[in-house]
Amino acid sequence: MVKKDFIYNEIAGNIANKIKTGVLKAGERLPSVRILSKEHGISINTAKRVFIELEALSLVQSKPQSGYFVSPLNYLKLSLPEASKPLPVANNIEPNELISGVYATMGRNDLTLFSIGVPSGNLLPLAKLKKEIMLATRELKEGGTEYEPLQGNEKLRRMIATRSLAWEGTVKESDLITTNGCMNALALCLMALTKPGDTLALESPCYPGILQLAVSLGLNVLEIATHPVSGIDIDALKKLLPKIDVCLLVPNFNTPLGYCMPDESKKEVVALLSKYNIPLIEDDTYGDIYFDAERPKCCKSFDTDGNVLWCGSVSKTLAPGYRVGWVAPGKYKDQILKLKLVHSLSSNSVINEAVGNFLMTGRYENHLRHFRKRLQENYQHFALTIAEHFPQGTKISRPQGGLALWVELPKEIDTTELYNYALKRHISIAPGRMFTLQKQFQNCMRLCIGLPWTDDLGRKLKQLGNLAKVM
Repeated sequence: MVKKDFIYNEIAGNIANKIKTGVLKAGERLPSVRILSKEHGISINTAKRVFIELEALSLVQSKPQSGYFVSPLNYLKLSLPEASKPLPVANNIEPNELISGVYATMGRNDLTLFSIGVPSGNLLPLAKLKKEIMLATRELKEGGTEYEPLQGNEKLRRMIATRSLAWEGTVKESDLITTNGCMNALALCLMALTKPGDTLALESPCYPGILQLAVSLGLNVLEIATHPVSGIDIDALKKLLPKIDVCLLVPNFNTPLGYCMPDESKKEVVALLSKYNIPLIEDDTYGDIYFDAERPKCCKSFDTDGNVLWCGSVSKTLAPGYRVGWVAPGKYKDQILKLKLVHSLSSNSVINEAVGNFLMTGRYENHLRHFRKRLQENYQHFALTIAEHFPQGTKISRPQGGLALWVELPKEIDTTELYNYALKRHISIAPGRMFTLQKQFQNCMRLCIGLPWTDDLGRKLKQLGNLAKVM
């Protein structure tokens, strides 16, 4: 069954990629079900599933008695957002009021929360997770009321290490330390590696939580220019190296842009930072949410001297509220363990055991296959709606995975004002100014694609586009 699913997904993914890159043009006829079956040595039913998948993504359309044709993808006519051009100056002044206001809407059922970058519970295996919690409570000594080992649940660490093989990692169970979510892992790393007044290099735009964390630790933030498809500008990074004490990157499906750094760029950055003895903290929270055929490599894949601190969690893929995270801190392991002892001592025994079980049984991988498919379908719906109902001149990112869609509106539209207008209509967005400590991205916003697509959600997105047109 797994093999059949792999073949069908691989074929669909290859055709989808050819459509998105323009190899197959709008209106072009595709091979018939029978020809596809013969060419790839698959059954007729499997070939039909390939076309059903492509139809669900709005990439192809069927015509009675004629076959399948490439759909006119209007959203591909929208330009990409501009590459960021932050000033090469470190600072620590955050848009705190705006960030606090947006995140204060978290959990409000009366709002359409395009603003909060977490998956909806409707996309998560909630019933199966409940069963794992009950099982963990029965199996753990004293019902899970005892402290875990300082490094964390052994089963969970073993499964994370095993899964690292998918990205050619060499992480072992003994290399890992569990944390209370990825933000806790990032905080421990920054506390271990920096002191107030040090300079932290980040991508621009960057997740607001990381900006707030850096400022709270008294760090100066140096923002690195990025391209919406390939990630950080390595030449820009090279020029700033003398000013940097630590670097923190989200190379796989960064929020808000959703890009995936090419492997050669990851390898070059790892070697460059190692040469200058600058630690690299890698936030790989979104690494499992890829839209292509296979899981991308991490910067940690190219780490030969323990200079990369690889952080992850299941907060964006499985259970945001469980706060299950981890770090493989390389040569900084002793510092991280000492800080964990002081700040949290132990992670949640029951929750970590339950997640470890879920990974071990293969249910996690099965969930991810469906989850990634739904998110990619959501992206198509969002993109098509934006192309039809947002102001002329709107630009959007082409996320290769993750939960975020970055929208760049015409220059005259201030998305902080749009946020205030939309909130009165029970719609919440994340204005672009949240994702920087500099004066930039005022006409941009991030939308979360982790909401189940419904007619009502589509109407809300159209309403948001109409508000932008009025502005």
